[in-house]
Amino acid sequence: MESSTWVERYRPRNFEDFKGQIEIIKRIRAFVEHKNVPNMLFAGPAGVGKTSVSLIIAKELYGENWRENFLELNASDDRGIDVVRNTIKDFARTKSIGDAPFKIILLDESDSLTRDAQQALRRTMEQYSNSCRFILSANYSSRILGPIQSRCSVFRFKPLNKEEIREIITNIAKHEKLRVDEKAVDALFELCGGDVRRLGNILQSCASVEKHITSELIYKVASYADPKEVKDILNLAVKGEFIKSRDLLLNVMLRDGLSGIDMIKQIQKEIWNLQVDDVKKLFMTEKCGDIEFRMVEGSDEFLQMEALIASFCKK
Repeated sequence: MESSTWVERYRPRNFEDFKGQIEIIKRIRAFVEHKNVPNMLFAGPAGVGKTSVSLIIAKELYGENWRENFLELNASDDRGIDVVRNTIKDFARTKSIGDAPFKIILLDESDSLTRDAQQALRRTMEQYSNSCRFILSANYSSRILGPIQSRCSVFRFKPLNKEEIREIITNIAKHEKLRVDEKAVDALFELCGGDVRRLGNILQSCASVEKHITSELIYKVASYADPKEVKDILNLAVKGEFIKSRDLLLNVMLRDGLSGIDMIKQIQKEIWNLQVDDVKKLFMTEKCGDIEFRMVEGSDEFLQMEALIASFCKK
């Protein structure tokens, strides 16, 4: 039965289907063709293809037996030393099924592993180097111990660019019989930021409402303020019209159900599109950082957003 989530339905099944990361795919494909896959570290933001590439490697190497030779663990759930000593060692020490020369273990979100668990993992990688290969997936490679990184080929994934995102949107629209406006493509790229997983979820949510996808529908479904309204808020503020700016800000936040953190991230983006001098832009950006920190620490969101607008109104 086909998965109902578009993220899984349109996950690439082979190297030909994969979009983006051209140089990385070229190198990994060569490893797979020669059946000489090293331990690998995939580093990069969410939704850019790290898990998908890992699954493709397993399917290309093992064919129908890929599930028996491939173990996927989420290190953010099992992050202690016990999972390395038990689950990983038990799988790594057994012989692979079929003609495959080794098994593969994917440790997703491996930057969540504790330091002790990473030390144990380093020893396991050495001990079972003949029977098992490791793929470590991480958002932040700096959180992976140096000795582990030195034992891996490191691949740094980047967010997909606009043309690659457009190709994915076109493919989904064709299969799901959607009509996507050009402005909607721009809005989707802005919202997903190169994250294909987020792109699929937003598109599926929009398609459940309407087959004609517009930018207005996207902003509404994704609970995202229209950039034009955010720009209006900032223009009123820099003109010194505090009351009008504050009222519009609160109206947008309440209407779209936005948190203060969501709103401040949009404001920070729009600051650099304002027709004000660069010194003012630098000041406004710095204030955004201060206010976000206060909100993360537990301050009242609406009060802090009013304080932000008030600081923008100062000459």
